[in-house]
Amino acid sequence: MKEALFLLADLWMIFAGYCYGWRFIRRYGNYLLGLEWMVVATSGSNFLLWSLLGADSGSLLYDVAYFFDAFSRSVGITLILIMGLMQVTHRYRPSRSVDVAVFGGAIVAGLLLRPFHGADLHTDRAAFSVAVFYVVVNLLTAVFLGCFAKRLWNAGAKRPAIWTGLVTAAGTAIALTYDFFPPPFDDANRTVFYTAALATWGTQGFVYFRAYRALHDHDAAMDANPAHTTAAIA
Repeated sequence: MKEALFLLADLWMIFAGYCYGWRFIRRYGNYLLGLEWMVVATSGSNFLLWSLLGADSGSLLYDVAYFFDAFSRSVGITLILIMGLMQVTHRYRPSRSVDVAVFGGAIVAGLLLRPFHGADLHTDRAAFSVAVFYVVVNLLTAVFLGCFAKRLWNAGAKRPAIWTGLVTAAGTAIALTYDFFPPPFDDANRTVFYTAALATWGTQGFVYFRAYRALHDHDAAMDANPAHTTAAIA
């Protein structure tokens, strides 16, 4: 039963990543969020294949899995997420060179931080520092997402605002649990944790897309009716 739930959670994350990543690019030209969503989906696909082939920690798929993990935890679902959402919060449109540079930075971060996965945090100070870094950047991103949810609420998109708050809180709980508070009842492969994490990350992809769409539509409506915007400000 646990294995079936794990596979369903991973399939959900894969679907959400590819489906909504493509929509970010196709509908809004948002390559930052679109490509990051697809990175998450590709990570899930690799993780699924690795699991189905026996979950061998000595395989290349294992190394690739934790490269993607470091990629997204350090820069992807932090800086890239914030910059992508700023297209509807601050009308920020990065150039293609900025897109390339930030993804290049994420690749470098993934390569540099991947080797610290699995180290004993009690004896390896560098690994402990990396784990703390992951939590700190997650918390900073959560602060921005709180402001994003507030903008949604003020724009009248109250349901997306609530869901954004809930899924962000869940994502932060996963980030804290990941390295520092493993469930004592979990098995050696951390099946329960990874099931919860994959389900949460997939739901984040779904919820943040719908929240982005709601704020984009609100901004478009305001642009189409500037007199209403002026009256609202007055």
